[in-house]
Amino acid sequence: MLDIKFIRENKDLVAEAIKNKNRNIDLDQLLKLADERKTLKQKIDDINQKRNEAARTQNHEAGSQLKKDLEEVEKGLEGIDKEYLALMLKVPNIYSLDTPIGKDDTENKVIRCWGEKPVFTFEPKDHQEIGEKLKIIDTKTAGEVSGSRFAYLKGDLVVLQFALLQYCLQLFTSEEKLKKIADSIGSTLTIAPFIPVLPPVFIKPAIQNRMARFMTPEEHYLFPNDDLMLIGSAEHTLGPIHMDQVFSEKDLPLRYVGYSTAFRREAGAAGKDTKGILRQHQFDKLEMEVFSLAEHSVQEQDFLVAVQESILQALALPYQVVAVCTGDMGFPDYRQIDIETWMPGQNQYRETHSADCIGGFQPRRLNTRVKRADGKIEPVHMNDATAVAFGRTLIAIIENYQQADGRIKVPPALVPYMGKEYIG
Repeated sequence: MLDIKFIRENKDLVAEAIKNKNRNIDLDQLLKLADERKTLKQKIDDINQKRNEAARTQNHEAGSQLKKDLEEVEKGLEGIDKEYLALMLKVPNIYSLDTPIGKDDTENKVIRCWGEKPVFTFEPKDHQEIGEKLKIIDTKTAGEVSGSRFAYLKGDLVVLQFALLQYCLQLFTSEEKLKKIADSIGSTLTIAPFIPVLPPVFIKPAIQNRMARFMTPEEHYLFPNDDLMLIGSAEHTLGPIHMDQVFSEKDLPLRYVGYSTAFRREAGAAGKDTKGILRQHQFDKLEMEVFSLAEHSVQEQDFLVAVQESILQALALPYQVVAVCTGDMGFPDYRQIDIETWMPGQNQYRETHSADCIGGFQPRRLNTRVKRADGKIEPVHMNDATAVAFGRTLIAIIENYQQADGRIKVPPALVPYMGKEYIG
């Protein structure tokens, strides 16, 4: 959530963000309500002062009337508060100066590419065909048991997923390795190991609303009788881990890496990516979440992207880094960077990673703050980013490392964790 003072002083900037993020909010009405709200709050303060004076002088008649006046003003404030808050929660975050202006994902901009696309001496297959032949992916049985967009992963593919997880956990808990990544991009951030977390996969809708990650029944699984919903990513329960708390400046930055299963209904993806395990209702992810000081926010995002790239480079998977445009970026995002990994079986790059710099927008809603050395208290800044989307990364490995004899070569970086060089 943006600060109302910021909105008032930067109305044109906020209006541009609303327009370019494809939102529709009446800013004039919001500011009018903010003024009315401020006036009524001042009236309440004035009445309470008069009530205190009436009580001190034992003027019961005046005290009785003032009580009625207070109830009337508070009732008016309650109505305005609801309308004001409803509008405030619809105002998206502003975007960074280097964010491309665009209507949708067709106007995202490629920043850089890495790696050579593999050249095959045979017609490359997609992961579904390879997986079925090796008996490591079974969507047919999963469809009978659970429905469409579910899969059984079996045998060596499961071992490969946990080999990748183990590789990543050793990276995230190694200060030396992380410092090397930070140095490679000239970062001046304080580097320490990430804290591994197994977060809850259920979240209260009210907390998800505070996260500004709006999830509707069409998008995600809701359980109204329990006042719970399944998360669509570990960031959804990592982000609120410090809600309503105040950090000391010396405690930041604080970095977490959380492993969880995620759930999405994909109701709007009917007929899209139905083959294989690319777009599933249930999938596993490793997510990064960072709490930092405001002045380090963008640099933290650049560091997270560098970590993402280091993982893909270790796996020798070709990819491109993309600046996400205003019309495609998330509601709370100030700056969004995606990574798309090459998938030969589909003959295209597909999104495997996202890094969201959210600034103080989310923390203001979560009431997560930091007390500076000079005593000033302000919102922390937050970043979240994909470390590994396991399903899509497994697809990239299967398709890029497929062999003419039908086997899959294990990326050399994972062989020590896998215990073998080939699957099949």
